[in-house]
Amino acid sequence: MFQELQPKQLTENVFSLFDDRWTLITAGTRDHCNTMTASWGGLGVLWHKNVATIYVRPQRYTFEFLENSSAFTLSFFGEEWRKALAYCGRVSGREEDKFAHCGFHVAMEGEDVPYIQEANLVLVCRKLYWNDLDPAHMDGTALQHYKNHDYHRMYIAEITKVLVKT
Repeated sequence: MFQELQPKQLTENVFSLFDDRWTLITAGTRDHCNTMTASWGGLGVLWHKNVATIYVRPQRYTFEFLENSSAFTLSFFGEEWRKALAYCGRVSGREEDKFAHCGFHVAMEGEDVPYIQEANLVLVCRKLYWNDLDPAHMDGTALQHYKNHDYHRMYIAEITKVLVKT
C-alpha cells in the first residue's frame, strides 16, 4: 500500500537516492513496458516545478519506451533488492522479461504510467524537456564516460506524484 506525499515532504537524501540506492526508470504501458537501473539523476526545482532529471543512452531498450511515452516513473528500493537492481542494469528487456526474473510486479499510476509495486518510493514524472548531451560542452572528466561516443539523452520531468510505501 502506498501513501501519496507532496514532493517537499520527502526526507530522503537526494544524492543517496541515485548514487547509493539507485533507481529503476520504467516507461511504457501495462502490457508493454520496460525498466532499467540508473544511478545518475537528480531532483530539484526548475520552471517553478518540482523536477527529476534522468540520463539514458540511446542504445538502452528503455530509451524507446521513454521516447514514446509522455511520462515515466522512478522507483527506489530497500537494500534487499540490490541484486535485482544490478540485474536490471545488466540485462536488456529485449532479451528477457526482467520483471519476472526479479519478482517485480507492474502497477499503474492512473491509466498510463507503470511503476514497480515492490518499491519503497515511487516518483511519477511527466516529461517537460529533453536534450542530447553535447561533448563540446564537456570537460575531460565527463568525456571519460563516453569512449564509444554514446552520449546520454537528458530528460527533465515534472514530479506529478510521490508515492511512499506504508
